[in-house]
Formats: sequence, C-alpha cells, structure tokens
Amino acid sequence: MSRADRFLKACRRETVDVTPVWLMRQAGRYMPAYRRLKERYAFLDMVKTPDIATEITLQPVDAFNVDAAIVFQDILPILEPMGLKLEYVGGSGPVIHNPVRTPADVECLAVHPAVEAMDFATAAIRQVRRALDGSVPLIGFSGAPFTLVCYAVEGGASRDYRHAKSLMYGQPETWRRLMEKMSMAVGDYLQAQAAAGAQALQLFDSWAGALSPADYEAYVLPHTRHAIEMVTNTCDVPLIHFGTGTSGMLPLLKRAGGHVIGVDWRIELDEAWNRLGAEVAVQGNLDPTVLFAPVPVIESQAARILDSVRGRPGHIFNLGHGILQHTPVEHVSALVDFVHGYG
Repeated sequence: MSRADRFLKACRRETVDVTPVWLMRQAGRYMPAYRRLKERYAFLDMVKTPDIATEITLQPVDAFNVDAAIVFQDILPILEPMGLKLEYVGGSGPVIHNPVRTPADVECLAVHPAVEAMDFATAAIRQVRRALDGSVPLIGFSGAPFTLVCYAVEGGASRDYRHAKSLMYGQPETWRRLMEKMSMAVGDYLQAQAAAGAQALQLFDSWAGALSPADYEAYVLPHTRHAIEMVTNTCDVPLIHFGTGTSGMLPLLKRAGGHVIGVDWRIELDEAWNRLGAEVAVQGNLDPTVLFAPVPVIESQAARILDSVRGRPGHIFNLGHGILQHTPVEHVSALVDFVHGYG
C-alpha cells in the first residue's frame, strides 16, 4: 500500500498495511528550511503568498515519510474579512486590535464567501495538489468557532478567557449570534477548501478545554455541529475534529461531529477510543515534548500508544498537539520511521 492510500483509508476505518502518521504543525519553525524563509518574509506574507505556502507545505513531505500533507496556513486570517484588525507581533503572538465585546460589535461582523475572502488559501491548496501529484493526500483546516470567537473577543491569546466567558455567561443572546456568524464562516471556509482540492479537513478547537463539559454542550456544541454539518452534508471528504484538554468531553466532541476525533496526550488513547466508540477513527496522541527525549525513549513512548490500540482499524498516529519550536529534526524523522516499521 502506498503513502497515497494509508491516511484516507484509516480515516474511513479501513485496514491499512502500517499505521499512517502525520504531525500537526509538521511544516513550521523547527525546520531549517522554514526558518530561512522566515528570515526573509513576515508570517502573514508567507500565509498569503501561495508560492511560499506551497513551498512550506512540501518541506516535511520531502524530508520525512509522512502519510499526509497539511496546507501551510493559520487559523486567524479568516477573521480579517469579517472586519477584525489582525497583527502578528514578534514575541507576543497574534493581536486583534478591535476585539468584539458588544452586541454592536457582533452586528458589524461580515461573513463573506470564503472563495473570495480566503482566495489565497484556496489558491495554495490547488497549487499544493498539483505539486504533490498524488504522492500523499492534502489536509485543509480551520479553527473551530469557539476558538476563533475566543481570539476575537479576547483580542489575542488568553489564560483565563475572562472576556469571552463573561460574554458567554452575561450576554447569551449576543454570544449565540456571534457563534452563529463564526460557524457560518468556518463551515463555508472548509467547504471552499474541499472544493479547491483538500482531500481531508481538520477542525482545530484548541481552546475548547477551557470549558466545562456542561458549558461546552450548552454554548458551543450546536455551533460546532452546524459548521461540521455544512461540510459533511455537502463534501465527500473525511473531517478530523480535534480539541485540546478535552478528555472529559470526548463524547460531546463526537456528538458535534467528525469522522475522526483527535486526542491529546492527557488521556490514554485506548481509553479515549473506548469512550468514543468504534464508530469513529482516532488520531493521536504523543506528547510533543517527548520529541526532545533520546530516540529510544521516543520509540518506547510511541510503541506504548501503538500497542494500546493494536488491531483496531482507524488509528492515525499524530502528536497530541503541534510540533514545538526547536524540536530536533532527526527525532521527527526517527518517529515517523518507527511508526511505519513497528509491527
């Protein structure tokens, strides 16, 4: 079986020859080739230039034996055409200069067709597909409505999500309207990526773990499900639904939708799969910091995960979150080769 087949077959819970593996943030700052480009271009310029995004997407595919490519983009540029002023500040990360805090702010947000508003992303997908020439499938992605709303309301990253949660609890109708708009934008964006040639999609709910299961179910799940159903009802591509810190709400993520549920390292993978049931595939779930350990430790940790779900079709090996900066490149290569060669 070729690299072109494994990942998509595993998404469908079909039998594969070896466990497929790709890594979140596999195209990024830990790679010397990426850092050389970063010395010449600002981050948003790289995201919005299809030639550069294509080059970065292909770097790990050329360097490692991964079973899928994921287009080089970022979750936040979708906020710009909605009317938010986004800037990436060196050392501080993304900043939204006009955060959403009031009902009037929500009403001012525009939802434009993604084929126009995010044309640089769909152009990159088309270009990457041509460059890959069928060697491995291509994954597109978006942030989930809750994570994007949190950025929009907080104005950037947050530790306690005070502004977002205050809006959620204190102005539930404003929150509902904001989440409705964001779910429409996300669903449309994912549809546009599939139409451009993405063969799988991933929805990142990086901040869902900030909520209790009850609050996730009440304030988030219906909107996430709407975005996912916009895709699954119209596009014949598998969708991976991933959240961090969500061990206590995995069945709720499953209810929200997705053919594959991504799992972080805070729960054993077999336990997570038992909670989810056999109707979905799973992706995960090595702690990214393990990649700083000696190679025998990396292999031992990966073997433990692989052994825990041995014989169950539908496992895609991945990290429990993105590759960290300064991760040794040779350790990434060793992990990918080990997963393919293990049993």
